[in-house]
Amino acid sequence: MKEFPSLREISDRQAEELCQTLRERVIDVVSQTGGHLASNLGAVELTVALHRVYDTARDRLVFDVGHQCYIHKILTGRNGRMETLRTFGGIAGFPKPSESVHDACIAGHASTAVSTALGMAVARTRLGENYKVVALLGDGSLTGGLAYEGLSMAGQSGEPLVIILNDNGMSIDASMGGVAQYLAKQRLNPPYLRGKEIYRKIMCATPPGRWLHGGIHQVKEGVKATILPGTSMFENMGFHYMGPVDGHDVGALTRQLAHAAAIDGPVLLHVKTVKGKGYGPAEKNPDAFHGTGPFHKETGKLLHPKSGESFSDRFGQELTNLAREDKRICAMTAAMTSGTGLSGFASEFPDRFFDVGIAEEHAVSMVAGMAKQGLIPVFAVYSTFFQRSYDMLVHDIAIEGLHAVFGVDRAGLVGDDGETHHGLFDPGFLKTVPGMTVLCPASLEELSSMVRKAVHSLKGPVAVRYPRGGEEGYHQDSSQDPACILREGTDITLVTFGTLTGSLLQVAERLAQDGISAEVVKLNQIIPLPAEAVLASLEKTRRVLVAQECVSMGSPGEDVLAAVAAHGIALKGSAVCSCGEEFVPHGTIAQLRALCGLDAESMYQKSREVMNDGK
Repeated sequence: MKEFPSLREISDRQAEELCQTLRERVIDVVSQTGGHLASNLGAVELTVALHRVYDTARDRLVFDVGHQCYIHKILTGRNGRMETLRTFGGIAGFPKPSESVHDACIAGHASTAVSTALGMAVARTRLGENYKVVALLGDGSLTGGLAYEGLSMAGQSGEPLVIILNDNGMSIDASMGGVAQYLAKQRLNPPYLRGKEIYRKIMCATPPGRWLHGGIHQVKEGVKATILPGTSMFENMGFHYMGPVDGHDVGALTRQLAHAAAIDGPVLLHVKTVKGKGYGPAEKNPDAFHGTGPFHKETGKLLHPKSGESFSDRFGQELTNLAREDKRICAMTAAMTSGTGLSGFASEFPDRFFDVGIAEEHAVSMVAGMAKQGLIPVFAVYSTFFQRSYDMLVHDIAIEGLHAVFGVDRAGLVGDDGETHHGLFDPGFLKTVPGMTVLCPASLEELSSMVRKAVHSLKGPVAVRYPRGGEEGYHQDSSQDPACILREGTDITLVTFGTLTGSLLQVAERLAQDGISAEVVKLNQIIPLPAEAVLASLEKTRRVLVAQECVSMGSPGEDVLAAVAAHGIALKGSAVCSCGEEFVPHGTIAQLRALCGLDAESMYQKSREVMNDGK
């Protein structure tokens, strides 16, 4: 497969032709592998322009969010591996330094790029090194407060760095006219800036000059606010503001970037792009093609349409049912309305639905205020993004014992998005929050029951955690008690929760064929751990295997073994099957469970090992 040489010397015409080639390449690849299509199509010209100005093997290009990095990967020696995108053992869908020196850092969460880029710029200055730093962030990242924390300090730092705002739809008022682009270019021209500084010093040398300079400045700012509205925020932070510029004119973009890179100080370049550019279905429906499965290139229709009801679908449906009964119930999400199943709720109860954008910290504090004043707020959030809210959960919710419900979506392994998106840590960090209750459904009916229980029957903060996708071999509702016995036995106790339940029942059946009587204990609640049912079973069997789709540190498996030790039960054998203590890569759920030893075959073999212990 063809790789691309340095782009530093190509002409604008060649760059335009290259952009068309790259756009077709991305459409071809993502139609086969699935992935983030619309955002990458919108950033083709911008990425090519960046590579015409910067040497990313030395200069630091920081993505935010990293799902718009496909063109960058193609241009940095990975074109021949693009068919492995997001597949097990293949290249990742996000920047990954272990893949290439051209990837400055991991970037799977939003609003972090400015802070990271500033840190790199400071390191460059302190160590006396010579490289450029540029951060590329999508406009959606500006809904996260961390972006403004970074911008505030970066603008005042004086460090030479360029922040590119890829604006593909956020309401940042700015003129797209030729006058605006011309003025932006002139305002960042180095001779112009030097002249401006000389003028300021001369005018401010005497009291009359300072008075005249102030008056002229006010007039100029008024005119600029009319022609270039929205610039003052960034300039007040300390940035040389440049833009807005056409994000699909690769020649003009290259020149603007070259100007920006030459400035001795922080620059913000505002680029207007079209999400899904160049592919009709993605332009018409960019949300559907933000993250997509494999699809027919000609029609844009999915090759494998979603079949069956997902946990997210059921969560949204049940919450909507509850909201019809109780006007105090409100729903909240962080830029994931469709992903968390809340589109129906939002449509039926628009005044009780809140999408806060990529601002999970704000969401939890807002939830605290709602709960304090008598509402029943329910925040649906992906497990990996819920991590951002830990401080607010402790200080704003838990200390006061407020009743708030958290729908923790994408709990467990999520597949092809990899390390940054697996929901493996919430059992560990939620366990440290006093008063926290965490429920884990294994079936859709259990999810309905648990959401209702969380909203109306429990007190304090409550999380209901559930995986991406739908049911897996278990369809009953046995959620009435914190723990239940699904199958009685006398030789070994198998403990699990969530959708691993079906696999562990298969293990028990297979053990029975070997003459081994396994008792299956399902935890419907993992925090606080309902240890009594497990301990009672272990008084009989004296052997235990715990299966859990989360990291081992701080897990229910550790809690089970700690409870056994505290009660002085002498085990003959024990094992905990989990996702271990390392980050788990990307791949299909089946591949990753096999990698972690959480598939039925691995758990069966481990159960046999436990049975052989102590003999």
